[in-house]
This record gives sequence, C-alpha cells and structure tokens, in this order.
Amino acid sequence: MKDGSFLLAIDQGTSATKAVLFDLEGTLVGRSDTPLTQQYPQPGWVEHDPEEIFSGLVRSVHNLMQETGTDLSSVRALSISNQRETVILWDRETGMPVMHAIVWQCQRAEDLVSRLAQRNVANMVQRKTGLRLSPYFSAAKAAWIIEHSEDARQLLQQKRLLFGTVDSYLVWKLTGGKVHATDFTNASRTQLLNLHTLDWDDELLSLFGLDRSMMPELRSSNASFGTTEISIFGCEMPIAGVIGDSHAAFFAQRCISKGSAKATYGTGSSIMMHIGSHPIREVHKVVCSIGYAIDGQITYVLEGNINCTGATIKWLVDDLELISSSKEAGALAASVDDTLGVYLVPAFVGLGSPYWDSRARAAITHMSRGVKKAHIVRAAEESIAYQITDVIRAMESESGITLQELRVDGGPTRDAFLMQFQADILDVPVIRTEIEELSAAGAMYMGALALHLYKDVQELQALRGSGKRYTPSHEDDWRKTLYDGWKRAVATVTQAD
Repeated sequence: MKDGSFLLAIDQGTSATKAVLFDLEGTLVGRSDTPLTQQYPQPGWVEHDPEEIFSGLVRSVHNLMQETGTDLSSVRALSISNQRETVILWDRETGMPVMHAIVWQCQRAEDLVSRLAQRNVANMVQRKTGLRLSPYFSAAKAAWIIEHSEDARQLLQQKRLLFGTVDSYLVWKLTGGKVHATDFTNASRTQLLNLHTLDWDDELLSLFGLDRSMMPELRSSNASFGTTEISIFGCEMPIAGVIGDSHAAFFAQRCISKGSAKATYGTGSSIMMHIGSHPIREVHKVVCSIGYAIDGQITYVLEGNINCTGATIKWLVDDLELISSSKEAGALAASVDDTLGVYLVPAFVGLGSPYWDSRARAAITHMSRGVKKAHIVRAAEESIAYQITDVIRAMESESGITLQELRVDGGPTRDAFLMQFQADILDVPVIRTEIEELSAAGAMYMGALALHLYKDVQELQALRGSGKRYTPSHEDDWRKTLYDGWKRAVATVTQAD
C-alpha cells in the first residue's frame, strides 16, 4: 500500500454531515462535522435544504483537510454513507431541487398512502419490495411532491425531473451532473425496487405517479460512482463505495453470517438481521431489505426502524429541559431503582416497526405523585431498549432465527445504563463496537473493496476486534413484568396488534 494515502468517507446524517478520514489500514485519522438544520414547517413534517446538505459536505471536507494537515491529492477515494428514505427531486438541467428534501421521519404523505391502501395494493407492494406500504419510504414522499408541486409535474412531463435519495443527489452534485446512480441498499428502501428482479418496478413507479426516466442507475455498494468535479475540491477524486448509513454500520459490524444482527442507536434506530442470499417473501411486522451488494452479489436482511430513540433524550434536553445534556441521562436514570411504574412511549412522529402506526402520538403513562425527574428520564432511557426488543422479537418470529447476541453502535451506546438495561430486557449479550464512526467505516470498507485494498469480505472480518460486552443479569419474571407493562403502555397510543 502506498504510504501517505488516505480514504475519505462522508457520513451524511439527519443532524449533521461528517467528513471522516481513514488511513489505508482502516484507522481513523480525523473527523469534521457540519450541523444540518432541521426544519419543521408543520406538525409531523421534517425537511432539509438539499443545497445546505451539499455545502455542508464541502465545508466538512475542507475543514477536515485543514485540521489534519492532509492534502486532498493523497486521498485515494471518497465514499458515502447517508441517511435513507429522505427524498429529493431536482431539475436535470439546472440542478435545482423543486422543494426541500422530505426527511425519512416526515409523515406528510400519510393521507396519500391511505388513499393508495384503499386500492388494495398493499399486498402487491409488500410482495415486490419487502416493505410495508407506508409514508416512511421514499416513494410516497416523492409522490407527495409531484402531487403538490406544479413545477415538479411540468419537469416530469418534460423528462427533466430526477429522483434521488441523498446519496444519489450527492453523487450527481459531486460529479457535476455526470452520474445519476444509487446503490442497491438505498434503492431497496425507496419502495420502488423489486427485490426479486433487482430492478426498478414499472408497476410501482406508475402506482406512485413516477417515471423510469427519473430514476438513478443501480450499482453495487462497492462500485465506482464517477469522479468529483475539479472545481469542487481543487482536484479530482474517485467516488467509490456508496451505501445507506444503517447498512454501512451493519457491514462494518461484520454481520456477514446468517443470523448475525446489529442495532444502530441514533436519532432513530435501525435494527438489521442477516437472513442470507434470498429474501423472505412474507413479512409483516418488520421489512425485508438488501443488507449490502458486493460485485453484484446480494445479501438480504430483515430490518425494523424506530422513529425516536436518541431523539427522545434530545427532547428531554431541548424541550422539557429536564437535563442539560444527553450525557446526564444514564447516570440520572441509574440513580433510581425503577420508574415507579412509569412508561414513556415516544411516538412523537408515530410508531415504526413493529406497530406501523403513523398516527400514534407520545404518552407518559402510570404517573403517581411520587414520580420525580429521575423516573421520567429512566422511563425515556428504557423506552429505547423496549423498542429495540420489540423489533428483535418480531424478527425472530418472521425468520425463525433466534438471536444469540446483538452488536450495537451509535452515540447512545456509550450510555452504560442503557446498554445494560438493553441486555437485561432482551436477554442476550449486547456487544458495543470499538470501531469509531461505524457508518463512515462501512462506506470506507466498500470503497477499499472497490480499490482492491482488501481481497474479500473475509479479510475484513479480522478487523472487527472486540468491544464492551453487557451480559443479562435479571430473572425471567422481572423481564416479563416490565415488558408486559411496556406492551400495555403502547396499547394506549396505538390500535396495532
């Protein structure tokens, strides 16, 4: 390997855009973040400015190079991991978005989805895509834009309208409009990819009022995605390795054998379980997606997504002002023995898997006069672990696979109280990775495979190392009592089974 060379990964998330630099051995060299503004124009709506996303990427890269004293000419490749389901529609000729990006959390398309459901298409959608018909996925968000934007409709008629998740928008911008492509992981979350033909599905495109002319080219996660325009960074860089952020974390966790699973704790949470080289045709409480694609070989996963995990603790800090920092949550939660029976159901923008109730709203249940701040904070912490457990139990039921351990990543995994409670309520060991910047690392590994810096996936397995292990420490009766209470609390806000 060439001395003095580096791999650059962009981790474009919901709250920030990170530029992360690794050496060719996969060791983190430096990181620079640019915050991303969250916009909430109406209750339940969430938006981003696409141009802010791109300018944040450029700023993060320049800041990182300056902070690390690195010359961009020594970067072998730029790789991308990104927030998923967030959708952008833009003009092929001008490059201008027709409106702000609709973020994965946004529920504005729920009425549109309800109208589609009345046409009895839900089973067809699920059978083809592995995904439940929902406003969560990109297709309904794009349909909403076209329904509400005259500009979008005119551009569509003129074959000038382009569809993209954040990765394909960034690739298009970075290549100066030369490449309009996405990888299979991001495509599998749009609700427009047929999991069985591995192509955009014309029946689905028609259902959502979209057209094949809009759609990006499909590529493997470790493919080449063109070269950056010299005007952006002052030099050209190959773009190699593009993958959705949760899939990138899954890959970086080395979940490369059937039955292995990971949970990413962030603003929301994504839980993935490896199910092999074939999709499961009938899933109900979770969804079937593509875990990663290497050289055209597809690995499938079951996935469940939770809308609010880290966002719940942020709510305690920013809105209720119960604590001044998320770092205080674990210690305060541990300062009391239990919640005094209190449960917090954080359905601020509905409930995701396994409930799929976009109309559910948050609640705090079983309050008594003795409840103090610490009990509320503990209930918020516990709600994260309960939701993860809900998804894992659904995955075990759908796949017939019994989980042996859960690999975890994300900022909240530094919270020792949360991780121990997760192990206790789930009743399996929870292993926190020591790999830093896991989503960026997963994208970087895909880029490294594209450059043939690693022979194969098995060679990457040795790089995982060991992390902090949390072992269950409670009896089944304790676990059943608490979890049954959680299920009763959820039933107060949703009509789901």
